[in-house]
Amino acid sequence: MERADLDALIELLLTDVRLSMPPAMLEYRGIESAQRVLAAVTFRPGRAYRAVPTRANGQPAFGPYLADPHSGVYRAYCLLVITTAGDHITAITSFTTDVMTRFGLPRTLPETD
Repeated sequence: MERADLDALIELLLTDVRLSMPPAMLEYRGIESAQRVLAAVTFRPGRAYRAVPTRANGQPAFGPYLADPHSGVYRAYCLLVITTAGDHITAITSFTTDVMTRFGLPRTLPETD
């Protein structure tokens, strides 16, 4: 995500991957749908992210932070919980930034460490 490498991410996904965004009633199934959504929303040109790892219910998770070009900080974007099978991602569940502090993640990150 930090390299904005959509192709590398797609290679990690199973063909029947599920993307969901509770509490919104949005769910996308399949690698083609995932690729379209990720390209249109997450990996739009000009976006820069930093990712901070954490865990949620024993699963790998991370907080992506989107660069704010006006303030020089990275702002919390969401919490992504990753479900895996072997070396592949079977599901990505995106939660709003409201849950970030529960996982020890700050609301903002400085431009550099």
